[in-house]
Amino acid sequence: MTSRVLVTGHDGYIGTVLVPLLTAAGHDVLGLDSFLFEECRFGAGRPRIPAVRRDLRDVQLADLRGFDAVVHLAALSNDPLGNLNPSCTFDINHAAAVRLGRLAKQAGVRRFLFASSCSLYGIAGDVMVTEDAPFHPVSPYGESKVMVEQALAAMADREFSPVFLRNATAYGLSPRLRLDLVVNNLVAMALVTGEVLVTSDGTPWRPLVHVEDIGRAFLAALEAPTACVHNTAFNVGRTEDNYRVRDIAGMVADAVPGSVVRYAPGGGPDPRCYRVDCSRIAAALPAFVPRWNLERGIADVRDGFRQQGLTAEDVRGPRYMRIKRVQSLMEQGRLDRDLRWTDGTLRGVA
Repeated sequence: MTSRVLVTGHDGYIGTVLVPLLTAAGHDVLGLDSFLFEECRFGAGRPRIPAVRRDLRDVQLADLRGFDAVVHLAALSNDPLGNLNPSCTFDINHAAAVRLGRLAKQAGVRRFLFASSCSLYGIAGDVMVTEDAPFHPVSPYGESKVMVEQALAAMADREFSPVFLRNATAYGLSPRLRLDLVVNNLVAMALVTGEVLVTSDGTPWRPLVHVEDIGRAFLAALEAPTACVHNTAFNVGRTEDNYRVRDIAGMVADAVPGSVVRYAPGGGPDPRCYRVDCSRIAAALPAFVPRWNLERGIADVRDGFRQQGLTAEDVRGPRYMRIKRVQSLMEQGRLDRDLRWTDGTLRGVA
């Protein structure tokens, strides 16, 4: 059964990969985005769908009417960017997300898929954590994910079904590429410098998931019977794909001939350290069948970077680094301190 779906953040790293999966499955999709990263194109570009240019903080009830489901991806997307302006992070990632949920429920939206994160486990050490593990976020980004999950869970009833998809650390190619993700960054550094640069001591654990498999998880959760997903959290990924950063670096060096692993001076242990168990999603959503493992994913990222001629400026500049992009827009006067456009970018439709 097809649905009419609103995807917030559809023009981002995950959204530009997810939308084609939704439309190919026959769903009627509308996007909503502030288009912070519209100029950060990689490869063939993003899919074209009807979309509204709107800051998440300005969404109104009318924007939600007529939809069967909301897929909420829009957020300040990683810890460094979240730390740039913590109050703004909470305004967007927490307050605006909770408000969106309330408006969606009021508008009669029945299913609300929230892009959460395994980063909310924060400091978990070597133990394998399930969805029932305690939260230990170490950043405003992680804290906001916890707060939104709790608020949406309190809204759940027979008419409104929130689902929490706690994505592992993403990697892979996207029309809105990110190089501030560990696998993508290490591959890019290996290609343009010959060094796989590790900025920590390499000991932290990271669960990893290909961005296409994140999209498949959202599609499966959208189409699953309500009883399988109602008010439920899922770790998104494969249990087999938990790696220490030093092991990821070694795999990247093996995949990029001539590159060597180097540890940055002064790199200590990263407090973010967690391994996640993904057996719940495998059992509850049999339609979710991940197609990537890390070895194949690294090779695909490497080949894509080579094909597009990735340069040192791409790696070091603002185009594919989210915090540098935002800082550049602020320096140009195009964004204000609250990360709102000042140049009319949000006028009209996409």
